[in-house]
Amino acid sequence: MTDNEVQAAASATPDQVLDTSALNCPMPLLKTKLALNNMAVGSKLLVVATDSGSARDIPHYISRTDHRLLDQAESEGRFRFLIERG
Repeated sequence: MTDNEVQAAASATPDQVLDTSALNCPMPLLKTKLALNNMAVGSKLLVVATDSGSARDIPHYISRTDHRLLDQAESEGRFRFLIERG
């Protein structure tokens, strides 16, 4: 991520929050896909997950689409992904 992208991610407010805590693979990814499909281009989705597979699955999915992963973080077993709908 460039400095500008980091700054944009830090100031980004999500349009929607998707809490997939306690859901196991593949549900966090599937719910993320469904949520993004129902959002307008340019909207931001914050996904919260506790399934460790999400740390791999969600960024991999985003890299294969027009969506952008603005931020990714992990704290105390909770994974956060800020995604801009492409």
